[in-house]
Amino acid sequence: MRPSVALRHQRQAVLAAARRFRMSHPRVFGSVLHGTDADGSDLDLLVEVQPGVTLFDLGGFQDEVQQILGVQVDVLTPGDLPAKFRAAVLSEAQPV
Repeated sequence: MRPSVALRHQRQAVLAAARRFRMSHPRVFGSVLHGTDADGSDLDLLVEVQPGVTLFDLGGFQDEVQQILGVQVDVLTPGDLPAKFRAAVLSEAQPV
């Protein structure tokens, strides 16, 4: 299944998982945002984290969203983005 289709059907579950793991402003970027995703594509999510969130929380969120959607998910914070394309991703990323 295309990640964009899975996300469209399970949007509320993804948002609920973000709240549970203390993530805010989950946004989509990459192929799903551009409408070029296909079966086998991954879903790129950008999140803001609240103070005290750990790598275990980020990994737990990623794992849960992968289980919900049945697709590979990459979860990044703005600080994780390489500087050379951080500004572009931040300007175009769209809310889940």
